[in-house]
Amino acid sequence: MEDLFSSQEEIFRSEPFAVSKLDFPDSDITLYNGFFSKEESDIFFNKLLNDIEWRQDKMTFYEKVYDLPRLTAWYGDIGSSYTYSNIPMNPKPWTNELLKIKERIEKISNTSFTSVLINLYRKGSDSVSWHSDDEKELGINPVIGSVSFGESRTFQLKHKHLAEAKANILLTHGSFLLMQGATQHYWKHQIPKSAKVLRQRINLTFRVMEEKH
Repeated sequence: MEDLFSSQEEIFRSEPFAVSKLDFPDSDITLYNGFFSKEESDIFFNKLLNDIEWRQDKMTFYEKVYDLPRLTAWYGDIGSSYTYSNIPMNPKPWTNELLKIKERIEKISNTSFTSVLINLYRKGSDSVSWHSDDEKELGINPVIGSVSFGESRTFQLKHKHLAEAKANILLTHGSFLLMQGATQHYWKHQIPKSAKVLRQRINLTFRVMEEKH
């Protein structure tokens, strides 16, 4: 199977954005290119870059501690704590900009998101390794709303069981990628390192945390 992105089904194209339903097996993925205009994307990028309380998390690999190759932040509703890669995340209150972004994508996704993980990729060597957003706090079929501002980066996907099922998607300034249904059960994704000189990129992955009983 070649790059699956080339077999996408274009289902809508008009101003201000284009929508593509991606024809990948065992998945429900939709890409909204230009979902936010360049002007508002520029504004959101600069506000987030300067106002978000970024943190440098650590990871342990073979008993050695390293800096995570990106900066992160966790915002959301009270009580929407989260743990990924053994890193505990306690939410900071929503900012006005985050609420505006959340409101826009909720209208498209028909989902009320409760939290957002924000990643700042400062340069080409910043990355995130292969993973699925399938932590138990996210429920059985998680809805993940991924918004990108700043430098375009390649979003890679690979099927967990079908070796030939792979895809590269370029996530551009102002794009919105919606992953739902069984996607996280069958697919992993990553942002690979790049040897190119790249500018900063901010990615926001909105999630729904299940209520704790």
